[in-house]
Amino acid sequence: MTPEPPTTPGAAVQAELRLHIGGRQKKAGWLILDIEPGPHVDFLGDCTDLGQFPDDSIACVYASHVYEHLDYQQALPHALAEVRRVLRPGGQFHVSVPDLQAVAWLLLDPALGPEQRFHLMRVVYGGQTTPHDFHRTGFTAEIMLGFLARAGFRSARRVADHGLFEDTSKLSLFGRPVSLNMIAEA
Repeated sequence: MTPEPPTTPGAAVQAELRLHIGGRQKKAGWLILDIEPGPHVDFLGDCTDLGQFPDDSIACVYASHVYEHLDYQQALPHALAEVRRVLRPGGQFHVSVPDLQAVAWLLLDPALGPEQRFHLMRVVYGGQTTPHDFHRTGFTAEIMLGFLARAGFRSARRVADHGLFEDTSKLSLFGRPVSLNMIAEA
């Protein structure tokens, strides 16, 4: 399935592509790309290769708790450059990753017990329930801003909530949000 660009000005409004990378929840107006097949998946593929989408063809990309699974030397920079490539000028990239700084603060809380600390460890290293569920990169706001700038995004800002999906972007543990949510502009 390859998205086709609209052929008439009126079609542009209806055919505005919005891509949810790694999504599990179907939502009207959004197409899902995932590395694992499933009935919810519109495009089977890896977030490091968005070659099935033309340059400047997507209005909005959303990804929650995807990019921490990539190595920061090659795969992550390439994946972010791919998002930038497919976003049309002025398009938005909504990204959420585990917030290493928030998790570190929680780990230092003396009130937490061993089971709670184990749960936090899983946020850092992944749930490890599938071959793809291992984390290779940790993010703070500053680290993510650097990666986004190097990928060619013209601006980025932190947001409390994307307001798009009910997923890990809203994850709070022990009363503290542990997701770093940002919106970058192409």
